[in-house]
Amino acid sequence: MNLDLTNTHSLIILRGLPGAGKTTLAKLLSEGGKWPGFSIDSYFTDPITNEYNFQFDKNHLAYKNCEEQTKTAMENKTEKIFIDNVFSLDWEIEPYFKLASKYNYNLFVATVENYHSNKNSHDISDEQLQKMAAKYKVKLL
Repeated sequence: MNLDLTNTHSLIILRGLPGAGKTTLAKLLSEGGKWPGFSIDSYFTDPITNEYNFQFDKNHLAYKNCEEQTKTAMENKTEKIFIDNVFSLDWEIEPYFKLASKYNYNLFVATVENYHSNKNSHDISDEQLQKMAAKYKVKLL
């Protein structure tokens, strides 16, 4: 997929380990909600109480929901779309590459790093974070 500077439609994917600040950055870049931001976490977050209740057995539904929201936004020709997820494994991010290609969106992938030493809001243990980090791949070339 080539970057088309005349194309104003962009899919911006923010990836990184829990606690890195992906969601915060997505909200900042979305210009106060002018542009939509989608994530797996949204599926498990109550929109009224803002309580997060992860359920592993429904994780596949959360991935599908995020993809569908992205697809709908692309069908509606939304100019900028933000996705913030861990995306430590290639299969997790691949559907978004396909959507960007199908709907002719410029694709940007940025890795967010935790230089601010924040803890994740999902109570993921340091041991589990280390396992996630070990699987994490960054494509530099």
